[in-house]
Amino acid sequence: MSFVGGKLKLKGVGDVGVVRKKKKKKKKKGKGSKNEEAVVGSGQQDGGERETTLGYAIRDEGPADRRTTAEKKFEQKLAKREEEEIAKAAKMTHRERVKEFNEKLANLSEHYDIPKVGPG
Repeated sequence: MSFVGGKLKLKGVGDVGVVRKKKKKKKKKGKGSKNEEAVVGSGQQDGGERETTLGYAIRDEGPADRRTTAEKKFEQKLAKREEEEIAKAAKMTHRERVKEFNEKLANLSEHYDIPKVGPG
């Protein structure tokens, strides 16, 4: 018989003589520290800044458009194609589309019909 004797050992459970310390969690800095700057002076407001009650100035800049010119053109073309597809779909009613499809099926030869299989 070739087996290792002894009891099973589970990782991290019941290790005798081994003392494990808990890892300390790192403190995270708040997101507001980047956007808020201390106001120096007598509370003057610039064109794009406003002062809060705490004495911090918050810049009111909108989200910067970081797309390249190629990305902008691509999105314009997508929007144009979408408008064209909507106009094309709105051109015909459902009844007209069904009628056109039935006419197309009627003009097909019998070669494309489903063959009968079985007795009868």
